[in-house]
Amino acid sequence: MITLQNVITPEPEICTEHSLYYHVQGAAGFSQSSGDFSIPRSSRLCFDTYFNLFNLGIWTAACDLQSLYAEVTGRGRAEVRVIHARSGRSWEVVYCEVTELSPESPHLADLSALPAAGLDGLLYLEILSLDDLVTVESARFATTALPQALPRLAVSITTFRREAEVQGTVARLQAFLDGFAFADRVHVQVVDNGQSADIPPSSHVTLYPNPNLGGAGGFARGLLEAQDGGFSHCLFMDDDASFHMENILRAYMLLALARDPKTALAGAMINNTHKWRMWENGAWFDGACRPLFNGTDLRDPGAVREMEFAAAGEQPATLYGGWWFFAFPVAEVRHHPFPFFVRGDDISFSLANGFRIFTLNGVVSFQDDFTEKENPQTLYLDLRNHLIHHLVFDQLDRSPLGTAKIALRFMMRSLLRCKYESAEAQLLAWQDVMQGPQFFDENIDMSARRADIKALIRDEAWKDAASQPAPGPRRFSRLPRRLRHYLGLLSLNGHLVPFWARFGDRMQLDIGGRGLVFPAFGGARLTYLSTDGSKGYTVHHSKRRFFSLAWRMAKTLQAFCSSYPQLRTAYRQGYGKMTARPYWEKTLNRLEDRKAA
Repeated sequence: MITLQNVITPEPEICTEHSLYYHVQGAAGFSQSSGDFSIPRSSRLCFDTYFNLFNLGIWTAACDLQSLYAEVTGRGRAEVRVIHARSGRSWEVVYCEVTELSPESPHLADLSALPAAGLDGLLYLEILSLDDLVTVESARFATTALPQALPRLAVSITTFRREAEVQGTVARLQAFLDGFAFADRVHVQVVDNGQSADIPPSSHVTLYPNPNLGGAGGFARGLLEAQDGGFSHCLFMDDDASFHMENILRAYMLLALARDPKTALAGAMINNTHKWRMWENGAWFDGACRPLFNGTDLRDPGAVREMEFAAAGEQPATLYGGWWFFAFPVAEVRHHPFPFFVRGDDISFSLANGFRIFTLNGVVSFQDDFTEKENPQTLYLDLRNHLIHHLVFDQLDRSPLGTAKIALRFMMRSLLRCKYESAEAQLLAWQDVMQGPQFFDENIDMSARRADIKALIRDEAWKDAASQPAPGPRRFSRLPRRLRHYLGLLSLNGHLVPFWARFGDRMQLDIGGRGLVFPAFGGARLTYLSTDGSKGYTVHHSKRRFFSLAWRMAKTLQAFCSSYPQLRTAYRQGYGKMTARPYWEKTLNRLEDRKAA
């Protein structure tokens, strides 16, 4: 039997939200030390969860499943069921047998008729105890046949001076591969932009020192090495890699059985602040990044089912995969990464290469909250890539004003929150895009611009929270939501109101309100706090800064619209050249030669 996916259990270093892994009816329990489940008589263990559902719809749409089995290993007399849940239909118990579980002889349920019939929906296991105590040691979904030509997968990690994190990730990958059935078909590449990782080579791992060209340059190097190494598939992955190693198994099996040579897999993302809430299960782009199923409560079985039913259906045309976990076929690559440094390179790569992208439940990376990472530097980088996607890709083509509205929206979000330094960085991003694609080649390492933006930041730098002012009485921020909303919009959050700096509210906002405009409405002094409340910074209302930036925005808008046709032509020509393999070979060799000299 060849495992398609194992039942995953909670891991302290990854996630301990037990309801994302299993549900119980009765008094069943889980042992963290052994990884076993104990089920007293008449209690039931259910794997109808985000990590352990089997999405039959996705597996049959993506793969050629010649056979399918569910297997349970444990001890004691139990009833084993497999439930088939389908959207808008009655659910069916497709397998139900009473058995004596034994570690020496796992119980096998033949479900091959389901993929043979082309059925969609979700499958999950239930185990009912018929003994005083039943122990479940493991469970899996499996098949019996694989193609003769199995994928060769390069796992490419880009890192920059996060030595402890990448060393921990590599150690976990090494331990996983030591027990993985197809370990000889998988190799880990660590592209070290900081040249400080100090990871010894092994049969599973190769270290590649690399100049610091950001994530785009690191993953471009990883792709070059995967091509030169004869790998059929490549998996781009973050260096901290907070995920269950089961991700690798599920991704490998989906790619191995894929019908379409264009098949790619995008890992989902959950932020570490709330590990029960989906941040994105895939995302699509049009004017902004639009995460799919953002906010879904993964503790709720009904919400999980609806998400998974939808994930197996038709997906947006501009679906893309984040590079915290994105596996793709090397032979289908037509464009290498664009030299964005960081931010937007993953969107561009998906849109340019025409992969057929799937998501798969349980294939997810846990990341720090994106909202806490927001600063003038990241906002500069975000606006650049948003504009360029619309200049380059036919499916995102807009009028000059339609494209300019993206920049105007970005900047107004900052201005309405009194984040004038962020707006200054975003205006710089807009003007840099207008210099044409050669700007990105000339500033490929972003050293000059990073220094420029760092020099801008005074108010919006994190400081000790104890040094921040206390909030004052709430007046405008206590207004009814609709009235506060319209007052904020019509007055541009007080920027059109005389003496607003004197009588606007003195507010303190936690991390949940940091990236949103509405929580700032009514405020003239805004103190933002980090997730744990230990750090903060304060910004103040300023009409002078607001209208100075607004005037410069208007002039930039006029120049952008008048130069739009030429700019679009330049980016479409430049994009093809700067995402070709020879461009990255020449660039990386040039920088290595300069370093050696």
